Amino acid sequence: MTRREVCVPTAPAQGARYHTAVLPLPMALPDESKHARVTRALREGIQTGLLVPGEKLPGSRELARHWGVARNTVMGALEQLEAEGYLAVRARSGSVVAALPPLPSTAGPLSGPPLLLSAWARRALEAQGPLPGDARSNQAAGHPTAWTDFRVGQSPSGLFPSAQWAQALAQHAFDAASSPPDPRGPLVTRLALCEWLRRERGARLTPDMLLLTGGAQEALDALSRLLLEAGRVVVLEDPGYPGARAAFQATGAGLWPLAVDDQGAGTDNLPPRAVLAYLTPGTQFPTGVTLSAARRAALIDWSRRSGAWLIEDDYAADLHYAARAPASLQGQAPERVMLLGTFSQSLAPALRSGYLVAPAHVTELLTRTRPVTQRTPPTLDALALAGFLSSGGYARHLRRARSELRSRHDTLLSALKRELPGWSPRRVAAGTHLYLPLPPHLSELEVQRRAAQAGVGLSVCGELRLRPGEAAVLLAFAHLTPVAIREGVERLAAALR
Repeated sequence: MTRREVCVPTAPAQGARYHTAVLPLPMALPDESKHARVTRALREGIQTGLLVPGEKLPGSRELARHWGVARNTVMGALEQLEAEGYLAVRARSGSVVAALPPLPSTAGPLSGPPLLLSAWARRALEAQGPLPGDARSNQAAGHPTAWTDFRVGQSPSGLFPSAQWAQALAQHAFDAASSPPDPRGPLVTRLALCEWLRRERGARLTPDMLLLTGGAQEALDALSRLLLEAGRVVVLEDPGYPGARAAFQATGAGLWPLAVDDQGAGTDNLPPRAVLAYLTPGTQFPTGVTLSAARRAALIDWSRRSGAWLIEDDYAADLHYAARAPASLQGQAPERVMLLGTFSQSLAPALRSGYLVAPAHVTELLTRTRPVTQRTPPTLDALALAGFLSSGGYARHLRRARSELRSRHDTLLSALKRELPGWSPRRVAAGTHLYLPLPPHLSELEVQRRAAQAGVGLSVCGELRLRPGEAAVLLAFAHLTPVAIREGVERLAAALR
């Protein structure tokens, strides 16, 4: 489009200054309407001093003719700028540039006054240490262009049932638009989830015990705000999921770590009083072990004696591939255990679909406090999920996904056995990463640094600990092809020899 300029002469009007300026019509921005373009031209002309206070603008017909736009477009721009205070309309004189206070200089950064953070914000920021898979630790060491990324926190690749999900969305689009909002989530979705969790996880629940969420982290944040504050105690696994630790720490609550061994979280050092305990009993994060039956019973007994709630994060239950996942802890004690889960790993993080199962009086309190931060969960995704569960589409997707994950898991184990025969990776039955203890002569940071120099990214277990413990690295595999897995292990082994 040819750049046009318009000569803007001022006519001798009462109170107007005599001035002539050349006001260009700037090039259009992507997807910018003619109205927005004309408004921007006039506004920038006033802001930069090309049009001075008191200057009378030509009539809308003249501006429209010079710029080659409709008169209504110009009139709309003049009305908008008058509403914004850039123009003043005088009887029988037309539009005049208004006197404005001087704009602040933009020569330096517009930092503004310092933020006075709340105690919650300070604690939340302090809790944001390096997360597992944080690129910063590897970037500091530098790495070549060839890059195999074994860091945890990445989604399985090539498994999302896009065609089936798109069909489910299309089928429920009208229902989503006409459904009344429900802060618990659509009843049809809660009914479908109840059936799934009863059948697949041995859970004991009714629809009024179920709250749909945007994922596990949203549930952890809601429970933390509801139950925790400074002076209260929360129990958690060590090592454990950093997202839970961050949510708890932000409230000011005290953290009580439980050491993890080959039977899961230890029960010998439980405090006499606590508000809640966060656990990953089915597949402990990050070690992959399953909580033993004896310790499950001990934790439930302690919960009843101490009054603490047990929070069961069932993050990997749908991604088991060696055997059927163990039954949920919630099914053993539904009056003491709150069960949370997510479809972020089994489907896709972008869906932001999860759930929280708790006694009905707890979900009622969460429903009443939810409008402070979020009115309702995403209705369309929830309805599509209901259809996907009820039709059997989700079960068919999981059968394919589990088979593929088992293949990638076995490929990684075989490559490690071949390239690092003296090492002992922990075989797991579910999830998307392997836990790899290190030989005594190697430290986590040394292994991470040497791997990065060889073009391999990995996560270290020390980032997930509250106290010193076994040195180990984590290797995620679900997002990698078998070829990439084998090549990455070969480079890792070469770097560590």
